[in-house]
Amino acid sequence: MSWSVVTTMSERSEEHYFSADPSVPFERIPVAAHVWGRDLHLVSGSGVFAKGRLDVGTAVLFRETEPPHGGRILDLGCGYGVIGLACALAAPTAYVTGVDVNERAVLLANENAATLGLTDRYRAQLPTQVPPETSYDEIWSNPPIRIGKQALHALLLTWLPRLRPDGRAVMVVGKNLGADSLQRWLTEQGYPTTRIGSAKGFRVLESRRA
Repeated sequence: MSWSVVTTMSERSEEHYFSADPSVPFERIPVAAHVWGRDLHLVSGSGVFAKGRLDVGTAVLFRETEPPHGGRILDLGCGYGVIGLACALAAPTAYVTGVDVNERAVLLANENAATLGLTDRYRAQLPTQVPPETSYDEIWSNPPIRIGKQALHALLLTWLPRLRPDGRAVMVVGKNLGADSLQRWLTEQGYPTTRIGSAKGFRVLESRRA
């Protein structure tokens, strides 16, 4: 599975973070964030989404939600791992898989897990490395909207069926990037979706198995 994207000049400032192996020089950049009452000190990098910062959408996701209680969790499009690692820290019984097509993101997420002492409960992988039979209690994601609607729909229809019968997906999407239409589409696909939060032009959506 691949996530393809046609970039504009402004999108190129994100240094091709959709690429499987970004060509820009690799520089590690620290990130500090306060999430669900905990201070996180992580490392991001060039060629990975939101290098050197906690992006606004992810910040809204954290602010508008309560952390998971545990279970098996998928961090879809994990980047340097902030969402999945925050889930693992907040829920000591959670086992988290991060997945990303960007090899640098996978490397950084696993390095951050090691720094936080979470290698027994967090592992980042490429999509092809995740066993197809694996299922999840929850999926958390700031999905890669800019890959385009068709590719995004294919991505979600690849992973949402892995939710367990009582499972849910929690996603943050910009209103100007089609959050409301995505909410309708998810419901039409058999994943009833509600808005559970909204701030700074972003919607936080919760999808359930029908």
